[in-house]
Amino acid sequence: MDFKGRNKVSAEFSMASMTDIVFLLLIFFMLTSTLVTTDALDLQLPKAKGKTEKSQDVSVAIRKDLTFYVNKKPVKKEQLETLLKGKLNRSDKPVIILRAEEGVPIEEVVYVMDIANRNNYKIILAVRPE
Repeated sequence: MDFKGRNKVSAEFSMASMTDIVFLLLIFFMLTSTLVTTDALDLQLPKAKGKTEKSQDVSVAIRKDLTFYVNKKPVKKEQLETLLKGKLNRSDKPVIILRAEEGVPIEEVVYVMDIANRNNYKIILAVRPE
């Protein structure tokens, strides 16, 4: 009598399930990466070492043509302080992210920093990593 096992173990490996998983991950990362948007104007920031905090209350941007923006909305220089007070009066620890484009006169940057100093706001100068 010749007894042979009916259940033979196959030494082959099927890559079909592995490719399905890889394609699902690829689709997931492609979809989530397109949903990420930045909340900033297209400014050429100066280079420096350091990091910008992600959490922010208000973003102030100054372009080369000396136009001021608060959260991507244009605002006149004279109205900047009252607008910042209105936006930051409800915050426990008010933070201003200052994005000054490369080539903006230092006086304009100091103007915004002076507003922050007078009202006890924390100010962070955003830069481009080196």
